[in-house]
Amino acid sequence: MQIVSLTTDYGSKDYYVAELKASILTNKNDFSIIDISHQIDKFDIVQASFYLQNSIKSFPEGSIHIVAVNCNYKRKSEYITFEKNGHFFIGPNNGIFSLLFDDLDESLIYQVESPDPENSNVNTIFSHAAAYIGHGLPLEDIGAKIAQFNKKLVIQPVITSNQIRATIIHVDHFENVVINLKRDLFEKSKK
Repeated sequence: MQIVSLTTDYGSKDYYVAELKASILTNKNDFSIIDISHQIDKFDIVQASFYLQNSIKSFPEGSIHIVAVNCNYKRKSEYITFEKNGHFFIGPNNGIFSLLFDDLDESLIYQVESPDPENSNVNTIFSHAAAYIGHGLPLEDIGAKIAQFNKKLVIQPVITSNQIRATIIHVDHFENVVINLKRDLFEKSKK
């Protein structure tokens, strides 16, 4: 059974998560759906990339990861899909995937169009792409190559001759603080 993970800013108060899951299972009913989080802060693609980056290593190859965060980021939002390291990713072209991967081959990123342009929403688009991938169809047939891949910059620590200034990127449920300074950079920069 193929796994579909969900990372969204939909929250749990409304029906949006149920609508997304129902749409996915309507298109292909043998998926196993795993929720990474639906409590991503509204529109926070940095937080979403952090959650996904720390989760995907636990998933088997062939998993499909749907990211529904800041989906309506402009008037005519674009949705994309690609394969990376044996995993498939579906989500908005709003820069989130550039925060997750710094070495994506943009020529292998495809735009996902709605199967029914007259009656569609983002969940329909995501479930269509998941079913397409789940049936083993080639990504290059799902849609045109993306014209422009939206990129965002990752917040980097500031290193001077006498200090290292890092940024808090996450505080977990247990109040552990995660900063954007990796151990190897700290060891290299400390005096």
